[in-house]
Amino acid sequence: MFPEKIEKAFGLMEQAIGLLKRSLDTSFLDAYTENGENIIDNYQVRVQDGVPDEQTVQKLKTIYQQLQAIELEPEEIRRLSQLILLKGNKAESLQANHQLTPDSIGFLFVYLIEQLYSPEQSLKVLDIATGMGNLLLTIILNLNLAKYTVQGFGVDIDDTLLSVSATNNEWTKATIQLFHQDGLQDLLVDPVDVAVSDLPIGYYPNDEKAKDFDSAAEEGHSYAHHLLMEQAMKFVKPDGYGLFLIPTNILETEQSSFFKNWLQKNVYLQGMIQLPDELFKSVQSRKSILFVQNKGDHSEQAKEVLVAKLGSLKDPAKVTQFFQQFEAWKSSNLK
Repeated sequence: MFPEKIEKAFGLMEQAIGLLKRSLDTSFLDAYTENGENIIDNYQVRVQDGVPDEQTVQKLKTIYQQLQAIELEPEEIRRLSQLILLKGNKAESLQANHQLTPDSIGFLFVYLIEQLYSPEQSLKVLDIATGMGNLLLTIILNLNLAKYTVQGFGVDIDDTLLSVSATNNEWTKATIQLFHQDGLQDLLVDPVDVAVSDLPIGYYPNDEKAKDFDSAAEEGHSYAHHLLMEQAMKFVKPDGYGLFLIPTNILETEQSSFFKNWLQKNVYLQGMIQLPDELFKSVQSRKSILFVQNKGDHSEQAKEVLVAKLGSLKDPAKVTQFFQQFEAWKSSNLK
């Protein structure tokens, strides 16, 4: 259950976005961003060429007065925004690659990073296909709560999704820098400590550019999720980690030999954590977290690659069992 103040804020936000959507005759996501920008601008209603009309402006001002009176912490704002986006995106169905990464998976990424890095380290985290940014924002805000000094970098080619991410980042005052571009083109990102991503699944249309990557297919289009993972790890420091949400069958597809070629040449495959079946509608849509590490002076291939299956994220006992399994594996296998 969510606190009463989040429920109240949810209702007010929903009203405001609905008013803007009708008044501006725009999509849910554009209305969401417009509403967020109004809030960031000290709850001022932006009017351009007489739109929204005066009646709508007055209704929005009333809503914003009530919303401004509700004190929300950054993580509460993120949860609020996620609830609104989830409901809005059901009404205007998004393609699978544009869906939000669920909190249950985001918190698992947070746990893994906390296991791999101590709070004394200042961390830089890259998400090479950030979309609406819920995964990266979940990581940054929750690492902040755990007393980490952390900076995020997000890349995406879709300007609508990136606008949503920018709005949420600014509202929560998260330290995240965004780049609007194809993640497989040259990136102006300094080396980071860890790469994360809920990778978009599909083919990359630019065959010429794909040839720059070890995981590229020999003929035809290459899998974008293979190329993006390879690209992300190029920006991770030696010995640094990558945590990627990928199809569970990634090592069994018709392009898996090219992907394995990159794995063997460039990184250590340290583990694969299969997520609970309950999270996915079909066998084909099941996903896992692939856990890789860049080669360096302080890393080596784990004696035993971690292969784990989470029984449930709803059952605390099963989650605790996984935590114990991971921590025991880490103490025996990682430098």
